[in-house]
Amino acid sequence: MKKIRIIGCGWLGERIASSLSGKYDIAATTTTENKVKDLNSKGIHAVLASFPDYQLAEPYNEWSEIKNADVLIITIPVNEKSCCVSSLYNRIQNLSTFIGDFKGQMFLMSSTGVYPDLPKEFTEEDIPLEKVSGERMLRNRYPQLNILRLGGLMGDNRLLKNYNVGNLDHAVNHIHYADISAIITQMIEKKTGAKLYNVTAPIHPAKSQVINAQKNIPDEEVFEVKGKKVLSSKLVSELDYVFQYPDPRTFHL
Repeated sequence: MKKIRIIGCGWLGERIASSLSGKYDIAATTTTENKVKDLNSKGIHAVLASFPDYQLAEPYNEWSEIKNADVLIITIPVNEKSCCVSSLYNRIQNLSTFIGDFKGQMFLMSSTGVYPDLPKEFTEEDIPLEKVSGERMLRNRYPQLNILRLGGLMGDNRLLKNYNVGNLDHAVNHIHYADISAIITQMIEKKTGAKLYNVTAPIHPAKSQVINAQKNIPDEEVFEVKGKKVLSSKLVSELDYVFQYPDPRTFHL
C-alpha cells in the first residue's frame, strides 16, 4: 500500500484524505489539537504543524512520516497574496526543512488567482510558474513537483449562493473537490511528475446562473458571460481526464 502524506489537512486536505483512505496509508498535518484528535479518530494519523512566515529560532525536525512516503500533497498557501516575498521565502524554508530531501511524487495545491482579472481565456502558458514566486521556489527545490492551480473550491457546504458576490454577469472558475481528488488519484496511478495544470470545471457559467441553479430559480435571461475564464484543456488533453462535475450549476446536486 502506497504511503501518502498531506501537509495541511483543512477543508480541502481532509476531503482529499477521505477520498484516498482505504486505498492508501494516509498521514497528515493540521494546525489544531482538536483537528489532530478528529483526524486520528477517522484513521488518519495526524500531527500538529504550522509553517510561519518568519524565520524560526530552531528549525523544524524532518517529519518522521515523510521518510518512507511515496507521495506528498501540500495544501497550505504558498503565494504572495498570503504574505510578501521575503515572508514567503521563510515559509517555504520552514516547509522544506520539515519535508527534507523528499524524492517521491509531489503535489502543490496552487491557485488560479495567479491570473490577472482580465476578460480573456487563460492557459498555463500565459503565466508560467517562473513568474509565480511560491511555485518557482518550491519547484526549484523539488523539480518533480506537480503544481495544480485550483479554481474556487466548491462542493458540500460550499455553494456560491451562501456568499455575498459581485459582478454577477462574470464567469465562474470553480472546481468540485471530488474532481481534485480524482485528478490527484489518476496522476498518482500514472506516476505523473513535474506538471503544471489549471484545475477548473470546463464549463464557465455566470455567477448569477450558478446562484439561480442552487436556488432552483429558472434562468430565463440570455446574456453574454463576461470576465476571465481559466481553462483546464491541457489537463484534459494530457491526462485524458473526464470531469465528474463539469458544470458548476450542478455542484449542489
